[in-house]
Amino acid sequence: MCRHTAWLGRPRTLQELVIDPPYGLVRQSFSPRHQRYGIVNADGFGVGWFSAERAEPARYRRATPIWSDPSFASLAGVVRSRCVLAAVRSATVGGPGGEEACAPFLLPGGVLLSHNGAVPVAAIAPLVSPAALAAVGSTVDSAFVAALVADRLAGGRFAVGLAGALTAAVTAVAAVAPAARLNLVATDGTTVAATTWGDTLCWRVADGGVIVGSEPSDDEPGWTDVPDRSLLVLSGDGCAVTALPEGVV
Repeated sequence: MCRHTAWLGRPRTLQELVIDPPYGLVRQSFSPRHQRYGIVNADGFGVGWFSAERAEPARYRRATPIWSDPSFASLAGVVRSRCVLAAVRSATVGGPGGEEACAPFLLPGGVLLSHNGAVPVAAIAPLVSPAALAAVGSTVDSAFVAALVADRLAGGRFAVGLAGALTAAVTAVAAVAPAARLNLVATDGTTVAATTWGDTLCWRVADGGVIVGSEPSDDEPGWTDVPDRSLLVLSGDGCAVTALPEGVV
């Protein structure tokens, strides 16, 4: 498994969101409190953020533990964004390594995506177009999930919005791999969509925005658990949680 977090709101530094929280991603990389599968998340990390300077989000990914990267610690205090998606990785046994296997993955339209879970590649490979998988840039199981979401965003009969793409991908995978764990977080810079399917997710309003995470990053009041098999959508209009449908979409 992995851990991930997203922020949508007023500009905040990566340090405020990832490093400073007492139980944030740095702590979750070696001592998660709510993780159901795995003990540590030290097989890499990644942070993506949106900037007014360009349309495509920026990413910083490494195949080393987040606590061991002084370069990230140095830049985190001076990079500020209204929308951030970050993750620490616990690699699936037998899967490929390298920073290209670390979330967030970059999808068409400048969408960032993270997957917290595990999926049997053999079961879902027939659902994924080779072009979408090549664009994601990895063959780790999470990359297949990302490519499946990308297919649903790219056009044709699968052309749907961000929330619809996550819903379609999760229900399609679950139909062929019922034991798959499919907690996803994706953002286009203005909306954050997330799913719960086999693991934990929570959110709270904080400091001019909303933070979403695999688990609380602090002990402040206001954290709300998202029920399993749900879709969470955050936007300028607020927060909505709905049940995910069963079956293929």
